[in-house]
Amino acid sequence: MGHKTLSKQTNRLAIGTYFFIAGITFASWASRIPDIKQKLELNDAELGGILFALPTGSMVSLPISGWLVAKLGSRTVMLLAALCYPLVLSLLGTADSVVILTSLLFLFGLLGNMMNISVNTQAVAVEELYGKSIMASFHGIWSLAGFTGAAVGTLMISLGFIPLQHFLIVALIMMAMALIMKFGRMPKDAVTGNQPIFVKPDASLLKLGLISFCCMAAEGTMFDWSGIYFQKVVQAPPSLVTLGYSAFMGTMALGRFLGDGLVLRFGRKEILQASGGIIAAGLLLAVFFPSIVTATIGFLMVGFGVSSVVPIVYSQAGKSEKMSPGMALAAVSSIGFFGFFIGPPLIGFIAEAFGLQWSFGIIAILGFGTTVLARFTKFKS
Repeated sequence: MGHKTLSKQTNRLAIGTYFFIAGITFASWASRIPDIKQKLELNDAELGGILFALPTGSMVSLPISGWLVAKLGSRTVMLLAALCYPLVLSLLGTADSVVILTSLLFLFGLLGNMMNISVNTQAVAVEELYGKSIMASFHGIWSLAGFTGAAVGTLMISLGFIPLQHFLIVALIMMAMALIMKFGRMPKDAVTGNQPIFVKPDASLLKLGLISFCCMAAEGTMFDWSGIYFQKVVQAPPSLVTLGYSAFMGTMALGRFLGDGLVLRFGRKEILQASGGIIAAGLLLAVFFPSIVTATIGFLMVGFGVSSVVPIVYSQAGKSEKMSPGMALAAVSSIGFFGFFIGPPLIGFIAEAFGLQWSFGIIAILGFGTTVLARFTKFKS
Protein backbone atom coordinates (compact mmCIF):
# COMPACT_ATOMS: atom_id res chain seq x y z
CA MET A 1 0.00 0.00 0.00
CA GLY A 2 2.82 2.38 0.91
CA HIS A 3 4.63 1.61 -2.34
CA LYS A 4 1.47 2.29 -4.33
CA THR A 5 0.98 5.64 -2.57
CA LEU A 6 4.60 6.56 -3.23
CA SER A 7 4.17 5.63 -6.88
CA LYS A 8 1.12 7.87 -7.22
CA GLN A 9 2.98 10.75 -5.61
CA THR A 10 5.97 10.20 -7.86
CA ASN A 11 3.76 10.17 -10.94
CA ARG A 12 2.00 13.35 -9.82
CA LEU A 13 5.29 15.13 -9.13
CA ALA A 14 6.73 14.13 -12.49
CA ILE A 15 3.69 15.14 -14.55
CA GLY A 16 3.44 18.36 -12.56
CA THR A 17 7.05 19.09 -13.53
CA TYR A 18 6.21 18.66 -17.21
CA PHE A 19 3.29 21.08 -16.82
CA PHE A 20 5.77 23.54 -15.29
CA ILE A 21 8.13 23.11 -18.25
CA ALA A 22 5.30 23.81 -20.71
CA GLY A 23 4.10 26.87 -18.79
CA ILE A 24 7.44 28.60 -18.26
CA THR A 25 8.52 27.95 -21.85
CA PHE A 26 5.47 29.70 -23.30
CA ALA A 27 5.51 32.51 -20.70
CA SER A 28 9.16 33.25 -21.44
CA TRP A 29 8.23 33.94 -25.07
CA ALA A 30 5.19 36.02 -24.08
CA SER A 31 7.19 38.17 -21.66
CA ARG A 32 9.53 39.35 -24.45
CA ILE A 33 6.97 40.01 -27.21
CA PRO A 34 7.21 43.82 -26.75
CA ASP A 35 11.03 43.64 -27.10
CA ILE A 36 10.88 41.48 -30.21
CA LYS A 37 8.17 43.72 -31.68
CA GLN A 38 10.42 46.72 -31.12
CA LYS A 39 13.53 44.93 -32.43
CA LEU A 40 11.86 44.11 -35.76
CA GLU A 41 10.06 47.51 -35.86
CA LEU A 42 6.59 45.98 -36.25
CA ASN A 43 3.27 47.79 -35.96
CA ASP A 44 0.23 46.18 -34.30
CA ALA A 45 -1.15 44.75 -37.56
CA GLU A 46 2.23 43.32 -38.58
CA LEU A 47 2.67 41.68 -35.20
CA GLY A 48 -0.86 40.30 -35.44
CA GLY A 49 -0.05 38.81 -38.84
CA ILE A 50 3.12 37.16 -37.59
CA LEU A 51 1.26 35.73 -34.60
CA PHE A 52 -0.93 33.81 -37.07
CA ALA A 53 2.02 31.42 -37.35
CA LEU A 54 1.19 30.15 -33.86
CA PRO A 55 -2.40 29.08 -34.59
CA THR A 56 -1.24 27.57 -37.86
CA GLY A 57 1.35 25.45 -36.10
CA SER A 58 -1.17 24.67 -33.39
CA MET A 59 -3.88 23.47 -35.73
CA VAL A 60 -1.42 21.38 -37.78
CA SER A 61 -0.08 19.83 -34.58
CA LEU A 62 -3.33 18.97 -32.81
CA PRO A 63 -4.63 16.10 -34.99
CA ILE A 64 -1.09 14.78 -35.49
CA SER A 65 -0.44 14.95 -31.74
CA GLY A 66 -3.58 12.98 -30.94
CA TRP A 67 -2.56 10.36 -33.50
CA LEU A 68 1.02 10.18 -32.19
CA VAL A 69 -0.21 9.77 -28.61
CA ALA A 70 -2.50 6.94 -29.74
CA LYS A 71 0.33 5.24 -31.69
CA LEU A 72 3.42 5.88 -29.51
CA GLY A 73 1.87 6.68 -26.14
CA SER A 74 1.75 10.00 -24.32
CA ARG A 75 4.78 8.93 -22.26
CA THR A 76 7.09 9.02 -25.29
CA VAL A 77 5.53 12.01 -27.04
CA MET A 78 5.63 14.11 -23.87
CA LEU A 79 9.36 13.59 -23.33
CA LEU A 80 10.21 14.43 -26.95
CA ALA A 81 8.08 17.57 -26.85
CA ALA A 82 9.51 18.63 -23.48
CA LEU A 83 13.02 18.58 -24.98
CA CYS A 84 12.22 20.20 -28.34
CA TYR A 85 9.80 22.91 -27.14
CA PRO A 86 12.39 24.80 -25.01
CA LEU A 87 14.97 24.29 -27.75
CA VAL A 88 12.79 26.22 -30.22
CA LEU A 89 12.26 28.91 -27.55
CA SER A 90 16.01 29.55 -27.55
CA LEU A 91 15.98 29.78 -31.35
CA LEU A 92 13.26 32.46 -31.20
CA GLY A 93 15.82 34.72 -29.57
CA THR A 94 17.94 34.57 -32.75
CA ALA A 95 15.14 35.73 -35.08
CA ASP A 96 16.27 38.84 -36.96
CA SER A 97 13.68 38.89 -39.74
CA VAL A 98 9.95 38.46 -40.17
CA VAL A 99 10.42 35.26 -42.19
CA ILE A 100 12.61 33.59 -39.57
CA LEU A 101 10.37 34.67 -36.68
CA THR A 102 7.25 33.45 -38.48
CA SER A 103 8.82 30.07 -39.27
CA LEU A 104 10.03 29.56 -35.71
CA LEU A 105 6.65 30.57 -34.26
CA PHE A 106 4.98 27.96 -36.47
CA LEU A 107 7.31 25.30 -35.04
CA PHE A 108 6.86 26.72 -31.52
CA GLY A 109 3.07 26.42 -31.83
CA LEU A 110 3.34 22.89 -33.23
CA LEU A 111 5.56 21.63 -30.41
CA GLY A 112 3.65 23.52 -27.74
CA ASN A 113 0.44 21.75 -28.59
CA MET A 114 2.16 18.40 -28.92
CA MET A 115 3.30 19.01 -25.35
CA ASN A 116 -0.23 20.07 -24.37
CA ILE A 117 -1.99 16.96 -25.66
CA SER A 118 0.56 14.50 -24.31
CA VAL A 119 0.91 16.04 -20.85
CA ASN A 120 -2.85 16.33 -20.38
CA THR A 121 -3.30 12.71 -21.46
CA GLN A 122 -0.77 11.77 -18.78
CA ALA A 123 -2.66 13.95 -16.27
CA VAL A 124 -5.94 12.15 -17.01
CA ALA A 125 -4.18 8.85 -16.21
CA VAL A 126 -2.81 10.23 -12.92
CA GLU A 127 -6.28 11.55 -12.03
CA GLU A 128 -7.65 8.03 -12.49
CA LEU A 129 -5.06 6.72 -10.02
CA TYR A 130 -6.28 9.17 -7.39
CA GLY A 131 -9.97 8.59 -8.13
CA LYS A 132 -10.84 12.28 -7.66
CA SER A 133 -10.52 15.59 -9.47
CA ILE A 134 -6.92 16.83 -9.45
CA MET A 135 -6.72 18.21 -12.99
CA ALA A 136 -7.03 21.84 -11.84
CA SER A 137 -3.94 21.45 -9.66
CA PHE A 138 -1.88 20.41 -12.70
CA HIS A 139 -3.08 23.44 -14.61
CA GLY A 140 -2.34 25.49 -11.51
CA ILE A 141 1.28 24.40 -11.82
CA TRP A 142 1.22 25.49 -15.48
CA SER A 143 -0.11 28.89 -14.43
CA LEU A 144 2.40 29.17 -11.60
CA ALA A 145 5.09 28.48 -14.17
CA GLY A 146 3.61 31.22 -16.33
CA PHE A 147 3.71 33.64 -13.38
CA THR A 148 7.30 32.58 -12.73
CA GLY A 149 8.15 33.08 -16.39
CA ALA A 150 6.71 36.59 -16.31
CA ALA A 151 8.68 37.42 -13.16
CA VAL A 152 11.88 36.01 -14.65
CA GLY A 153 11.20 38.00 -17.82
CA THR A 154 10.86 41.20 -15.79
CA LEU A 155 14.13 40.40 -14.00
CA MET A 156 15.94 39.65 -17.26
CA ILE A 157 14.74 42.94 -18.76
CA SER A 158 15.85 44.92 -15.71
CA LEU A 159 19.27 43.23 -15.83
CA GLY A 160 19.64 44.07 -19.50
CA PHE A 161 19.54 40.50 -20.85
CA ILE A 162 18.54 40.33 -24.52
CA PRO A 163 15.84 37.75 -25.47
CA LEU A 164 18.43 35.26 -26.80
CA GLN A 165 20.32 35.15 -23.49
CA HIS A 166 17.06 34.94 -21.53
CA PHE A 167 15.60 32.16 -23.68
CA LEU A 168 18.80 30.11 -23.72
CA ILE A 169 19.06 30.08 -19.90
CA VAL A 170 15.42 28.99 -19.54
CA ALA A 171 15.74 26.34 -22.28
CA LEU A 172 18.77 24.65 -20.74
CA ILE A 173 17.18 24.47 -17.29
CA MET A 174 13.86 23.11 -18.62
CA MET A 175 15.51 20.45 -20.78
CA ALA A 176 17.52 19.29 -17.77
CA MET A 177 14.34 19.07 -15.67
CA ALA A 178 12.62 17.01 -18.39
CA LEU A 179 15.44 14.46 -18.37
CA ILE A 180 15.62 14.29 -14.58
CA MET A 181 11.88 13.63 -14.17
CA LYS A 182 11.44 11.21 -17.09
CA PHE A 183 11.39 8.16 -14.79
CA GLY A 184 8.20 9.31 -13.07
CA ARG A 185 6.08 9.35 -16.22
CA MET A 186 2.93 7.26 -16.48
CA PRO A 187 3.14 3.98 -18.45
CA LYS A 188 2.28 3.78 -22.12
CA ASP A 189 -1.38 4.47 -22.78
CA ALA A 190 -3.73 1.51 -22.79
CA VAL A 191 -5.44 2.56 -26.04
CA THR A 192 -3.10 2.33 -29.03
CA GLY A 193 -3.17 0.92 -32.53
CA ASN A 194 -4.94 2.09 -35.66
CA GLN A 195 -6.44 5.51 -35.03
CA PRO A 196 -7.53 8.08 -37.62
CA ILE A 197 -5.61 11.37 -37.66
CA PHE A 198 -8.78 13.46 -37.97
CA VAL A 199 -11.64 12.77 -35.57
CA LYS A 200 -14.98 14.57 -35.64
CA PRO A 201 -16.05 15.39 -32.07
CA ASP A 202 -19.50 14.29 -30.96
CA ALA A 203 -22.07 16.80 -29.63
CA SER A 204 -20.81 16.71 -26.04
CA LEU A 205 -17.18 17.22 -27.06
CA LEU A 206 -18.20 19.99 -29.47
CA LYS A 207 -19.88 21.94 -26.66
CA LEU A 208 -16.82 21.51 -24.46
CA GLY A 209 -14.65 22.72 -27.31
CA LEU A 210 -16.77 25.84 -27.84
CA ILE A 211 -16.65 26.68 -24.12
CA SER A 212 -12.89 26.31 -24.30
CA PHE A 213 -12.80 28.49 -27.44
CA CYS A 214 -14.52 31.43 -25.72
CA CYS A 215 -12.33 31.24 -22.64
CA MET A 216 -9.07 30.65 -24.47
CA ALA A 217 -9.61 33.56 -26.86
CA ALA A 218 -9.49 35.78 -23.76
CA GLU A 219 -6.57 33.82 -22.34
CA GLY A 220 -4.54 34.09 -25.54
CA THR A 221 -5.23 37.82 -25.68
CA MET A 222 -3.85 38.25 -22.17
CA PHE A 223 -0.71 36.27 -22.98
CA ASP A 224 0.19 38.15 -26.16
CA TRP A 225 -1.25 41.64 -25.66
CA SER A 226 -1.31 42.42 -21.93
CA GLY A 227 2.19 43.90 -22.01
CA ILE A 228 1.44 46.01 -25.08
CA TYR A 229 -1.89 47.13 -23.55
CA PHE A 230 -0.07 48.39 -20.46
CA GLN A 231 2.55 49.99 -22.67
CA LYS A 232 0.25 51.80 -25.12
CA VAL A 233 -3.15 52.26 -23.44
CA VAL A 234 -2.34 52.32 -19.73
CA GLN A 235 0.98 54.06 -20.52
CA ALA A 236 2.75 52.33 -17.66
CA PRO A 237 6.47 53.05 -17.11
CA PRO A 238 8.83 50.44 -18.62
CA SER A 239 9.41 48.78 -15.25
CA LEU A 240 5.65 48.11 -14.89
CA VAL A 241 4.81 46.98 -18.43
CA THR A 242 4.62 43.33 -17.31
CA LEU A 243 2.49 44.14 -14.23
CA GLY A 244 -0.81 43.28 -15.93
CA TYR A 245 0.54 39.99 -17.26
CA SER A 246 1.95 39.09 -13.86
CA ALA A 247 -1.36 39.94 -12.16
CA PHE A 248 -3.27 37.79 -14.67
CA MET A 249 -0.92 34.83 -14.29
CA GLY A 250 -0.92 35.12 -10.48
CA THR A 251 -4.70 34.89 -10.05
CA MET A 252 -4.99 32.23 -12.75
CA ALA A 253 -2.53 30.09 -10.78
CA LEU A 254 -4.35 30.76 -7.49
CA GLY A 255 -7.73 30.01 -9.06
CA ARG A 256 -6.50 26.69 -10.42
CA PHE A 257 -5.11 25.55 -7.09
CA LEU A 258 -8.51 26.40 -5.56
CA GLY A 259 -10.41 25.02 -8.56
CA ASP A 260 -10.88 21.39 -7.50
CA GLY A 261 -12.33 22.48 -4.16
CA LEU A 262 -14.63 25.05 -5.80
CA VAL A 263 -15.93 22.46 -8.27
CA LEU A 264 -16.63 20.03 -5.43
CA ARG A 265 -18.56 22.70 -3.51
CA PHE A 266 -20.48 24.51 -6.25
CA GLY A 267 -20.50 22.20 -9.29
CA ARG A 268 -18.89 22.34 -12.74
CA LYS A 269 -21.70 24.14 -14.53
CA GLU A 270 -22.00 26.82 -11.86
CA ILE A 271 -18.25 27.49 -11.83
CA LEU A 272 -18.17 27.82 -15.64
CA GLN A 273 -21.13 30.20 -15.68
CA ALA A 274 -19.51 32.42 -13.05
CA SER A 275 -16.19 32.29 -14.87
CA GLY A 276 -17.55 33.83 -18.07
CA GLY A 277 -19.04 36.76 -16.15
CA ILE A 278 -15.79 37.44 -14.30
CA ILE A 279 -13.77 37.35 -17.54
CA ALA A 280 -16.06 39.86 -19.22
CA ALA A 281 -16.23 42.18 -16.20
CA GLY A 282 -12.45 42.22 -15.77
CA LEU A 283 -11.75 43.05 -19.41
CA LEU A 284 -14.41 45.78 -19.51
CA LEU A 285 -12.98 47.34 -16.34
CA ALA A 286 -9.58 47.59 -18.04
CA VAL A 287 -11.22 49.00 -21.19
CA PHE A 288 -13.29 51.76 -19.58
CA PHE A 289 -10.87 52.65 -16.78
CA PRO A 290 -7.35 52.17 -18.23
CA SER A 291 -5.28 53.36 -15.28
CA ILE A 292 -2.53 51.24 -13.73
CA VAL A 293 -4.65 50.38 -10.66
CA THR A 294 -7.97 49.62 -12.36
CA ALA A 295 -6.40 47.80 -15.33
CA THR A 296 -4.39 45.65 -12.93
CA ILE A 297 -7.56 44.82 -10.96
CA GLY A 298 -9.31 43.98 -14.23
CA PHE A 299 -6.50 41.66 -15.30
CA LEU A 300 -6.57 40.02 -11.85
CA MET A 301 -10.27 39.29 -12.44
CA VAL A 302 -9.63 37.86 -15.91
CA GLY A 303 -6.98 35.52 -14.49
CA PHE A 304 -9.38 34.19 -11.87
CA GLY A 305 -12.16 33.92 -14.44
CA VAL A 306 -10.24 31.76 -16.89
CA SER A 307 -8.58 29.63 -14.19
CA SER A 308 -11.10 26.79 -13.87
CA VAL A 309 -12.48 26.60 -17.41
CA VAL A 310 -9.77 24.58 -19.19
CA PRO A 311 -9.20 22.08 -16.33
CA ILE A 312 -12.94 21.33 -16.20
CA VAL A 313 -13.19 20.98 -19.98
CA TYR A 314 -10.10 18.75 -20.26
CA SER A 315 -11.15 16.54 -17.37
CA GLN A 316 -14.56 16.04 -18.98
CA ALA A 317 -13.05 15.36 -22.42
CA GLY A 318 -10.74 12.72 -20.91
CA LYS A 319 -13.85 10.83 -19.74
CA SER A 320 -15.23 10.45 -23.26
CA GLU A 321 -16.77 7.04 -23.86
CA LYS A 322 -16.41 7.19 -27.65
CA MET A 323 -12.65 7.71 -28.13
CA SER A 324 -9.33 7.45 -26.29
CA PRO A 325 -8.35 10.30 -23.91
CA GLY A 326 -5.61 11.51 -26.26
CA MET A 327 -7.92 11.68 -29.27
CA ALA A 328 -10.74 13.29 -27.25
CA LEU A 329 -8.38 15.91 -25.87
CA ALA A 330 -7.06 16.60 -29.37
CA ALA A 331 -10.60 17.03 -30.70
CA VAL A 332 -11.59 19.48 -27.94
CA SER A 333 -8.25 21.29 -28.08
CA SER A 334 -8.56 21.71 -31.84
CA ILE A 335 -11.54 23.96 -31.14
CA GLY A 336 -10.33 25.58 -27.92
CA PHE A 337 -6.81 26.37 -29.05
CA PHE A 338 -8.13 27.92 -32.23
CA GLY A 339 -9.65 30.54 -29.94
CA PHE A 340 -6.42 30.77 -27.95
CA PHE A 341 -4.40 31.59 -31.03
CA ILE A 342 -6.95 33.34 -33.25
CA GLY A 343 -7.71 35.91 -30.52
CA PRO A 344 -4.27 37.62 -30.51
CA PRO A 345 -3.98 38.13 -34.30
CA LEU A 346 -7.59 39.35 -34.35
CA ILE A 347 -6.67 41.84 -31.64
CA GLY A 348 -3.88 43.19 -33.82
CA PHE A 349 -6.09 43.83 -36.84
CA ILE A 350 -8.93 45.39 -34.83
CA ALA A 351 -6.45 47.49 -32.83
CA GLU A 352 -4.88 48.87 -35.99
CA ALA A 353 -8.31 49.84 -37.36
CA PHE A 354 -10.20 50.99 -34.26
CA GLY A 355 -7.78 51.03 -31.32
CA LEU A 356 -6.57 48.51 -28.76
CA GLN A 357 -9.34 49.28 -26.24
CA TRP A 358 -12.08 48.39 -28.73
CA SER A 359 -10.44 45.07 -29.50
CA PHE A 360 -10.28 44.16 -25.79
CA GLY A 361 -13.99 45.01 -25.50
CA ILE A 362 -14.83 42.53 -28.26
CA ILE A 363 -12.83 39.79 -26.48
CA ALA A 364 -14.82 40.58 -23.30
CA ILE A 365 -18.07 39.79 -25.14
CA LEU A 366 -16.58 36.57 -26.47
CA GLY A 367 -15.42 35.61 -22.96
CA PHE A 368 -18.99 35.91 -21.73
CA GLY A 369 -19.88 33.17 -24.20
CA THR A 370 -18.46 30.73 -21.64
CA THR A 371 -21.39 31.56 -19.36
CA VAL A 372 -23.97 31.15 -22.10
CA LEU A 373 -22.64 27.84 -23.44
CA ALA A 374 -22.15 26.27 -20.01
CA ARG A 375 -25.86 26.68 -19.33
CA PHE A 376 -26.69 24.24 -22.14
CA THR A 377 -23.98 21.65 -21.39
CA LYS A 378 -24.27 18.47 -19.32
CA PHE A 379 -21.33 17.43 -17.14
CA LYS A 380 -20.26 14.03 -15.79
CA SER A 381 -19.44 13.68 -12.10
